[in-house]
Amino acid sequence: MKITKLVLVIGLAALGMACGYSHKTTPTMAGSMPTIVSLNPATATHGDPGFTMTVTGTNFNQNAFVTFTINNTPTNMMTSWTDSAHVKAQITMSAVANAGTAQVTVTNPGQSGGIYGGGTTTVVSAPMNFTIN
Repeated sequence: MKITKLVLVIGLAALGMACGYSHKTTPTMAGSMPTIVSLNPATATHGDPGFTMTVTGTNFNQNAFVTFTINNTPTNMMTSWTDSAHVKAQITMSAVANAGTAQVTVTNPGQSGGIYGGGTTTVVSAPMNFTIN
C-alpha cells in the first residue's frame, strides 16, 4: 500500500512537471509603437548642406531608424539612438535640395515573434511634416 502511494505521488509530480507547471515560457514581446513629438531643426532651406536632425518622442528602441520621405520617395537616413526619447538622423544635402514638405517617421524594426520564432513585427510612427523652404 505504501509503495502504491509513493509511486502515485512520484507519478503525479512527474506529470505536473511535464505539463509545464515548473517552468513557464513567455513569448518575446513585439516593439512598442514609436511616436514623434518634435523635430530639431523643424525646417530647412533648399540647398542647405547636410545636417543632423534630432527627433524627440517616445518608445524608440535601440535599432530605431528615421525615414525621410519627399515626393513619395522614402530614404532611410543614417540614424543613431540616444535614448528611448531621442534619435539623431543625418539628413543629406540631396534630401533638402528642393523646396517642399518631407514626412519624417521613426521605425522600430521587428523582433522575433514568440516561443516558436515565427514572424516579425515592425512598427512605424505617424509621420511628422518637415518643411524645406
